Amino acid sequence: MKIYKHYNDKFQNVLYNGDCQKFFRELPDESVDLIITSPPYCMGKAYENPTDDIETFKKQHIKIFQDIYRILKPGGSICWQVGYHVSESCVIPLDFIVYDLFTTLSQDKTFPLILRNRIIWTFGHGLNSVKRFSGRHETILWFTKGKQKTFNLDSVRIPQKYPGKKSYRGPHKGEFSGNPLGKNPSDVWDIPNVKANHIEKTNHPCQYPVALPQRLIRALSEEQAVVLDPFMGSGTTGAAAVIENRRFLGAEINKEYYKIAIDRISKAMEGTLKIREDKPVIKPNLNSAVAKLPKEFKAAREVECPIQEKESQCQKSKSKSRQKKEPIGFLRTKSRNYLFQQDFNRLNLKIIILILAYA
Repeated sequence: MKIYKHYNDKFQNVLYNGDCQKFFRELPDESVDLIITSPPYCMGKAYENPTDDIETFKKQHIKIFQDIYRILKPGGSICWQVGYHVSESCVIPLDFIVYDLFTTLSQDKTFPLILRNRIIWTFGHGLNSVKRFSGRHETILWFTKGKQKTFNLDSVRIPQKYPGKKSYRGPHKGEFSGNPLGKNPSDVWDIPNVKANHIEKTNHPCQYPVALPQRLIRALSEEQAVVLDPFMGSGTTGAAAVIENRRFLGAEINKEYYKIAIDRISKAMEGTLKIREDKPVIKPNLNSAVAKLPKEFKAAREVECPIQEKESQCQKSKSKSRQKKEPIGFLRTKSRNYLFQQDFNRLNLKIIILILAYA
């Protein structure tokens, strides 16, 4: 199987090295089934212009929108993966901007774009912030061009937490309540991001895992459907498309990343590309050295414990003190049981006094 540089409706895989707007001119109307991409966030990354800002992000999307709408088939899907535009002063959620632009620009068309899901992609590792809570998620906006055409839920089901759970009432009482193939993965996806030691890591600084587009491709397209990524980067979407037996169209303006994409997609075609399987995140072995709390950390936490922890310990200390000093009945001063016990004790005392008086 060969990789081609320019579009032809008979070619299985086409990788264009250049501006995606130029590549769009080669593509016929309504020729693509599914678009999956992650555009530049305009935050001064290595592959971006240092002067780009949030206004640049908006203008770039306005420029390409008419073409991506034109080439997408009615009923086809767009999956736009974005995070946040972060500056010293504020954090801007890019999915809000994309949603506003895409729905506004398509509202007067024959098939307006409809948002089907706002998927949260969460991951456990990343940069640790000291001025705000560390970011551990990004979003995927799934739109369809008019009425939804394809959704293959069974192909993306994940293991249930309690597969042996049974219905406890109704006509199916006593039967297994779940689907034999697994459960709906929901709109929160816990998939590890690609960091230094990840098996899929390349020289691209902002690379998402193959499992992310792979899940979208399985659910939102059929075999031999045409998948497009206009900001191809290291070719992750293309690799997923090849693995899932779809046709792929991709554009990448950076020559270094384009070469990486060629290499990865070629390996995917050969069946030799190393990827992390889409499976639940492994919980750490608490007996392993890296999972154990170092004595230095333990000592630091004992000295510099948070205010909340100190207050909690203080409350516990006071509680223990009360338990030692006060009668047992005092522990229930706010309960009806205690009030009843007090009345009962008084009654017993009166009876005892009367008995002693007549004795």
